[in-house]
Amino acid sequence: MTNLQADHMKLEDTRVTRRYFGKFQRITGYLTKVAATMEAEGRFSRRDIEALAQYLVGLNWTFTALAHKYHFSGRFAYAGKLTFDRVESGFPVYQELLEMANDALQAERHLGSMPSTDDLKDQMVRVILSEQEIPTKLQYALSQRLYYEELLRGDQFWARNDPQAVWVENKADRRVFQVHWAVYDSQINLPTIYIMDVEDTGRTGLPKDERRWPEAQAHLMAQSVAGLKLLTIAKGFDEDFDDLHPTRLRRFHIGPMYSNAFTRQSGPLREVLEAANAPVGEDWALVWSEEELVAERVEHVKSGWFGSVERQIFARDVFEQGGANLGATRLERSLIMPERPYQALAERNPHGFSDIRKFVVSDSGRVLSYR
Repeated sequence: MTNLQADHMKLEDTRVTRRYFGKFQRITGYLTKVAATMEAEGRFSRRDIEALAQYLVGLNWTFTALAHKYHFSGRFAYAGKLTFDRVESGFPVYQELLEMANDALQAERHLGSMPSTDDLKDQMVRVILSEQEIPTKLQYALSQRLYYEELLRGDQFWARNDPQAVWVENKADRRVFQVHWAVYDSQINLPTIYIMDVEDTGRTGLPKDERRWPEAQAHLMAQSVAGLKLLTIAKGFDEDFDDLHPTRLRRFHIGPMYSNAFTRQSGPLREVLEAANAPVGEDWALVWSEEELVAERVEHVKSGWFGSVERQIFARDVFEQGGANLGATRLERSLIMPERPYQALAERNPHGFSDIRKFVVSDSGRVLSYR
């Protein structure tokens, strides 16, 4: 068995599978509330929140769909089992989202060959009354119907969520757009969201340009890899498109998720969760990371015999010298966790956590922010 295979685990038991999805449905439900708290603190604009919310809500729908698909895992040999990354991310593996996308393409055909929800429920009642047993196979059929109905409704977070451009303003000789896109990164099995501010000096606005917009979309998706630094992505885009000028690029990693019940990560956070001894559903912590790269000035470089083009010069983290090459202007990590794990973290106060923002969430919907 390879190390990668050892890092991945199938959920074999129905009860455990439902616990896993119950945990994530709570976590993804908190994400938009945390983002709204960040907006209230002035960290995000309303436009940022609208872009982020699209993907965070989509992530919730993805887990809702997968919860239907695997609702009877372990009950039948044909029911299928979720594979998740228990060491690096705590999230489902990339292959799960590829299979979900394939199922979505065939959802309408599957639904056309299945009994309706009402028919399945009527059959269940007849089995219960006449045979006096639990209609498990009919329940499984209903779970699969609900899965395909969810996929047909759409709006999930997919393995690839192609770039969208939103006009912001006109400024002198250029238009300003916010471009956002997202991927489920196959290297780290984590949802990753990108937001880029772009100044456009082309003749036709970027999203209406039949030549540049498809090229720009393809370029950005090809570069959306966790292993690439923001500086590499932004400079590559700047150099490939002479009339598109990226002035700010941000990348958000949603995860990893830590949980004593499911994951096998090592380090202080795992020890904190052990010490918290939190009840089922509250024994977790989620990392939210934001990288930011900002252009600090513009240079004009020679292009052809007589022309010149703009090139962005990006601000680098002043602490990079002698340390890790961050390739960004700023990196900020936050932790999202329920109250019991937060109390254990505050009591133990492990090294390296003092500068990390903590968001403490509760079932009441309240989100508290601490340094």
